[in-house]
Amino acid sequence: MDIFEHTVLCNKCNSKTKKNNALLEGFQVRTLECNKCSEVIYHPGDLKEFENFKSLKSRDFDVKLRMVGNSFCISIPKELIDFHKQGEKEFNNIMKLNLESPGKIIIYLYREGRKSL
Repeated sequence: MDIFEHTVLCNKCNSKTKKNNALLEGFQVRTLECNKCSEVIYHPGDLKEFENFKSLKSRDFDVKLRMVGNSFCISIPKELIDFHKQGEKEFNNIMKLNLESPGKIIIYLYREGRKSL
């Protein structure tokens, strides 16, 4: 059971907190905020995911570029896919790819209307 599903009182002023969200480096984290003293409590599970995100974001991955028929193929490290798919067992999705600038390609691991893989 998730503690954020229940009423939580502020540990500083004993007032009822309200649910909200915070954006940490582009990563959404659930919070509980106290209107009285402005105390913010971050969801521990979301903070753990955020730390995992920061760890993956700080790493550089060396990947292979291969010719397959008339296309090129890159291998995406399993850690990156596992971070995004969160529990899906099968993986066969259409993703979005854009050329942002010379030498920079962006791969979106989700499509519009979907949260993630």
